[in-house]
Amino acid sequence: MMKMKWVAGVAVLACAGALVACGGGSGQPADAASATATPSATGSPSGPVAPTSPVASPATTVPPSPPAAKPSPTAGTTPVLSGKREVTIVRVQSTESGVSLDGGELVEVDDDSGRQLFVPTPAGAGKYLIKSYGKRDNHPASDDPACWQVVNPTNGGSLTVEGAACNSRKPAQLFTIASAGKGAYAISNNSAFLQFSPSRGLILEELGDAPLLSTFRLVDNGPARTPAGG
Repeated sequence: MMKMKWVAGVAVLACAGALVACGGGSGQPADAASATATPSATGSPSGPVAPTSPVASPATTVPPSPPAAKPSPTAGTTPVLSGKREVTIVRVQSTESGVSLDGGELVEVDDDSGRQLFVPTPAGAGKYLIKSYGKRDNHPASDDPACWQVVNPTNGGSLTVEGAACNSRKPAQLFTIASAGKGAYAISNNSAFLQFSPSRGLILEELGDAPLLSTFRLVDNGPARTPAGG
């Protein structure tokens, strides 16, 4: 009989402990009761977070590519175009010949004949007089310049270049010397370019849709002589 009472007492104590563990008899487990939303450390509910729309990056503008370069007028500050330097003129596409004003006509030679020293002299508006000189031999004839001048033959042939007394007011003596890249220049007068023809030598012709086939290097040969043609 004493054994039965002791077991009943243990059951009562166990029930009382269970009531404490159940939160004062609410009928819910303690863990279940605490399953309500708990503020996070930042003060916001710890429930699912709505996705955030991505922020659009500003569009990057790519500048258009520049157009392909064409021969362009060269400033007279370039030493060989300053009017203060004597140069020899060599066609880039030729390996043995140089330009010479020989016998009064512009030609290519493979020796030292004719006038092969030139002084491109600024004449305003991007144009140049191209003065030609003989050898430095202290002879007055060598130091008296002859300027390039375009000649239009009456027989309908190609334009050519001959020597004439320098006159910056004559359009036929005003040449454009434009950079063609890599140290080469295109030489023209009134849109007619100095070109080499296997059958006619150095002539001037308008290109139209044809490519520019002849370009020239201006090789510095030192200061222009004094006087440099006045």
